[in-house]
Amino acid sequence: MEYRRLGRTDLRVSAIGLGTMTWGEQNTEDEGHEQMDYALDHGINFFDAAELYPIPRSRDTQGRTEEYIGNWFKSRGTRDKVILASKIVGRSELDWFRDDGGTTDLSRAQVREAIDKSLTRLQTDYIDLYQVHWPDRAVSGFGSVPTIFKKTEGPEVPIEETLEALAEAVKAGKIRHVGLSNESPWGAMTYLRLSESKGLPRVQSIQNAYSLINRTFETGLAEIALREDLGLLAYSPLGQGTLTGKYLNGARPEGARRTVYNQMQRYEKPGTEEAVAAYVALAADAGLDPAQMALAFALSRPFVTSVLVGATSMEQLKTNIGAAEVDITAELEDRIDGIHLIRQNPCP
Repeated sequence: MEYRRLGRTDLRVSAIGLGTMTWGEQNTEDEGHEQMDYALDHGINFFDAAELYPIPRSRDTQGRTEEYIGNWFKSRGTRDKVILASKIVGRSELDWFRDDGGTTDLSRAQVREAIDKSLTRLQTDYIDLYQVHWPDRAVSGFGSVPTIFKKTEGPEVPIEETLEALAEAVKAGKIRHVGLSNESPWGAMTYLRLSESKGLPRVQSIQNAYSLINRTFETGLAEIALREDLGLLAYSPLGQGTLTGKYLNGARPEGARRTVYNQMQRYEKPGTEEAVAAYVALAADAGLDPAQMALAFALSRPFVTSVLVGATSMEQLKTNIGAAEVDITAELEDRIDGIHLIRQNPCP
């Protein structure tokens, strides 16, 4: 397993990171523990969680994923072997996260409450990387890098207040480093500017969606990632399983996420089917598993720090981790880019 530096920190994270959002919904606690055991045994030292998880989000299950991880730490004694990431939810109408029953934002009080609750569930004294799951301000679309811009307005907590609250948590030893998620170029640069001008913690990573069917990160954020050492933690590198090809021609495999929840509209947009079919055909022509080709492409990008893989079965997890052994040759990259020029980004 290759290890890459996290931002400008002294931490080196595995190039493949373990996503956890299915634990507590599609996966039992025992299955989550089995995945963590296997991942750690195969060189993965970076686990990514969130107070929101599991997904689909629910009042009844919220926080279960972190609880499962905390129980695993306690039973295995592995806390010091893992670089642990988690996230605070951004502004939303969800009313089951905070003790006062109110909606969520990124105010100082809510940052403090969210961190303390995550630490309790995770049964740890510190979180290595604490990320803002999505912005407090209104944005054009989830992920903050839409292909169609729409002017948006709404209430927002100033980024400076959020960063000051995170600085307090760093000073208290509750979190070590700060990261972003679903953020835009403007948002990323604003965080960086404030850290420099106000002496606040520097954001060290950005976790946005990135895959063969969503390369919007490349249009503005890739240069920031490289020049500012704000490496991408790529989530949904398979488009929630879409790039495996298992949903082509209207297929709905038993137990698959789209079959069970019907909440994958982000990956059901016009042009998706044609783009996925082209990439799956290319993988077959190259003698590669389509999932491994998609993951290997993300791994090969110079602005990527870690590619986050999630799985509902051990077979899927093993396949995903195996992508670390796949080489994206110059010829294959040219063919991938050729498809992209035609199909673009159907799933931003």
